[in-house]
Amino acid sequence: MKHFTTIEEMESDAKELREIACKACIDTWETRAEAQKNHCKFGEDGICCRNCSMGPCRITPKSPKGICGADAHTIAGRNYLRFVVGGTAAHSDHGREICYTLAAADKDGIYKIKDEEKCIRVAKEFGIETEGRDIYDIAKDLALVGLNEYGKPFGTLKFLERAPQERQDKWNELGIAPRAVDRECTESMHMTHVGVMADPAALVRQAMRTGLADGWGGSMMGTEFSDIIFGTPKPVKTEANLAVLSKDMVNIVVHGHDPSVSEAVAEIADRKEFIDRAKAVGAKGINIVGLCCTSNEVAMRHGIPMAGNFLQQENAILTGAVELIVVDVQCIFPALGPLSKCFHTKMITTSPKAMIPDSEFVLIEPSNAEEAAKTIVGMAIDNFVNRDPDRVFIPTHKEEAVVGYSCEAIINELDGVTNSFVEGRGTWKPLIDAIKAGIVRGAVGFVGCNNPKVRSDYSHISMMKELIKNDVIIVTTGCAAQAAAKAGLMSKEARDLCGEGLKRVCKLVDIPPVLHMGSCVDISRILVLVSEVAKQWGINVTQLPVLGCAPEWMSEKAVSIANYVVASGIDTYLGIEPQVKGSSQMMHLITDGAREMVGAGYVIEMDPAKLCAAMIDGIEKKRAALNI
Repeated sequence: MKHFTTIEEMESDAKELREIACKACIDTWETRAEAQKNHCKFGEDGICCRNCSMGPCRITPKSPKGICGADAHTIAGRNYLRFVVGGTAAHSDHGREICYTLAAADKDGIYKIKDEEKCIRVAKEFGIETEGRDIYDIAKDLALVGLNEYGKPFGTLKFLERAPQERQDKWNELGIAPRAVDRECTESMHMTHVGVMADPAALVRQAMRTGLADGWGGSMMGTEFSDIIFGTPKPVKTEANLAVLSKDMVNIVVHGHDPSVSEAVAEIADRKEFIDRAKAVGAKGINIVGLCCTSNEVAMRHGIPMAGNFLQQENAILTGAVELIVVDVQCIFPALGPLSKCFHTKMITTSPKAMIPDSEFVLIEPSNAEEAAKTIVGMAIDNFVNRDPDRVFIPTHKEEAVVGYSCEAIINELDGVTNSFVEGRGTWKPLIDAIKAGIVRGAVGFVGCNNPKVRSDYSHISMMKELIKNDVIIVTTGCAAQAAAKAGLMSKEARDLCGEGLKRVCKLVDIPPVLHMGSCVDISRILVLVSEVAKQWGINVTQLPVLGCAPEWMSEKAVSIANYVVASGIDTYLGIEPQVKGSSQMMHLITDGAREMVGAGYVIEMDPAKLCAAMIDGIEKKRAALNI
């Protein structure tokens, strides 16, 4: 059997890089996490309120209410909703920027329409006339109606119509169908202002509504419109882990979440004139690698290697081999600026939303993207001569991965084993039949970040291995996807780690057992996949043997995601406790209370082995209920 990189081998590489930092008196997330111990108990429990200047108020047995009279349940509920708003705003603002990029697409520009069929199909969903029209005119109209979804005065979000009718009816019954993205964010902030909403149940319902505005609104537009501009992903081979850096090439790291920046940089770096410039300064060429969700974006469309996920971003610079790191928005450590100054690395920020001390700012927007990308790539090339070979340490562990399984790509793979004259071609029927037969027991969507509170990547990797051994297929995005890639679980050889049923399916369809579906906003692909499977099966989403899992989550975006996944009818298993445990009402509302409302809720367990066992048990209970 092929040797797969182990978590211990990854940790050994990280330890060597930490020692480099230690010798240079450079702090890292590990040293800063140690300095932050012990965390504030009031903050962890969600019972500290600083929403006005009468406080901050902290809830204790001796002072069970804040100055205004808000109790632990109200305070925890307000804090929870504000967490969701932060995540929805971030994801949806990403989607909004992609709308503007779509509006600026031009056949002679750096941003073109690469998937015309999808552009027409999505335009028709919005009622846009497409017959006999220029594709770029259609795209501009689509961008405008997309932007209108953020602030339209009446109605609900258009993409909600993609959900099964049962879900739409449930959302309408509960009054949680999101109207406009910005409206839900604004209303949530209003509700959590001092002297407004004090009912924890209403706060949880609004958290679901705001989360749904992310998943079925901003994120879904970010995904669909990115596919239209940059191309809908298809399976492509790539490599993962820090060993993708090259000692002989100009190394440029793209980091963040917005593919508009990384796509422009990648295109310019691939041009002959810039490759020749790199060779002229002694390099063999230009090596683009990625971090975090920007990495997922360019990996699935171009096969650009994935250097790592959230907690590896400092390690990339610590290798001493990075000429330039260019960032856009989200999940970027402010520590990268000072760290880059300790090496020859240049750090470039590109968005007014994410300016960082000790970095250089080069604005990238649709009107100047090509010229700005040329400037950035040129800076990296010029900096190659400043690299100190004696300070270079590039780890040796890396794995091959197959990435880019959009919904369209998965359907295409299923069609490859379905005779064109057999019913089921172009549908999810082969997958449904495999689940009904028990060859595949169910599916899990693995999402989320890394969190210093737990062993980095361990939960992702160990749980994925256990699940595929039990014939559970996995779809994954974001940092969880990169953890799988680093461990070799996205290689086709990983089917040897599967149970006999899943192994047979993977060999027949010629896929890995862990399918890469993209970046964090691309969890919207999972929503579409699950919804279409439920429709074609003829059952409700809540009945499907399908679960969500975020074992190492840390960000506001993750809480927004969890809310829209739960509200969409999918039980979500968490390995990090939400910051509400100071309120027994809130803990009930997000677990069993949510199941009473929408048919799904959280399962919370810090031990990854126990969490995984609970997931397998949850899948088997759903199968038993379906009598399959």
